[in-house]
Amino acid sequence: MTLDNRGLQPPQPMMRTLDKLEELEQGEQLSIINDRRPMFLFQELDEHGIRYECEPYEDGGFIITIDK
Repeated sequence: MTLDNRGLQPPQPMMRTLDKLEELEQGEQLSIINDRRPMFLFQELDEHGIRYECEPYEDGGFIITIDK
């Protein structure tokens, strides 16, 4: 599943991402596309032991893949 958060102002990208993560089953994956690196989201994921990878995206943003 991919969630495009580009063009949204904080904290909307983080809130949308966390809401979507709640819908996922254990073992599923979510990819999000953000305009900027989501540092506060990373802190939240780290606190819950959720793995993620962050890579530059073709438009200058970032694609983050989250494993629930």
